[in-house]
Amino acid sequence: MTAHSPVRKTWSELSTAELYGIVKLRTDVFYLEQKVDEEELDWRDAEPATVHYWLTDEAGTITAYLRVLTDAQPEHLDARHAIGRVVTHPLHRGKGLAQVLLTAAVEEFGHEAMLLHAQSYVAGLYARVGFEAFGEEYLEAGIPHLSMYRPGSAAQASAAGSAAGSAAQGDSGAAFGSR
Repeated sequence: MTAHSPVRKTWSELSTAELYGIVKLRTDVFYLEQKVDEEELDWRDAEPATVHYWLTDEAGTITAYLRVLTDAQPEHLDARHAIGRVVTHPLHRGKGLAQVLLTAAVEEFGHEAMLLHAQSYVAGLYARVGFEAFGEEYLEAGIPHLSMYRPGSAAQASAAGSAAGSAAQGDSGAAFGSR
C-alpha cells in the first residue's frame, strides 16, 4: 500500500494484524501522546456498518486512520454518518494523509449528511472537505473540540438550487444553519 491508496474494511474483514495496527496507532496517539483517559475501544468499531479506512507506509505499518459510523445519533438529526478517531502517526503528520482518508470517506458517504467532533486546531482540515463548525467550542477528554457538520451532496445540490431561486427573490438562501 502507498500513502495514496486507502484501505477500506469493515470489522469482519479485518485481520488480527490490521486490528492490532489500528489499536496501536490510536493508543499511541490518543492515550500516550494526548493523554486521553477516556475509553478508546467503545465497541462501535465492531458494528457491521462501521467502516475503517487507513494508510500504511512501505513496511505495512498503519500511518493514518479514521472510522465512519452509521446511525451515530448525532447532534444534527439528519446526519446519518459520523467520522471519528481520525489519527495520524506523529512521524507522518503534515503529509496530507488524513486528507486522503477524509476524501475517501466523503466520496463514499458524502451523499448523506455527516458529522464529526474535531480537535479545534485541525478544524481547517475538515473544512477542506465541506464540514462547517456549529455551536460553541467545548472540551472533550480535556482537548478543545468543535462539532462540525457536512450536508449530504444531494442536500447541497438541492440547497444550491433553492438558494439560486431565493436569491432571485432577494432571500439569502443559506444552505447551512447552526442548531
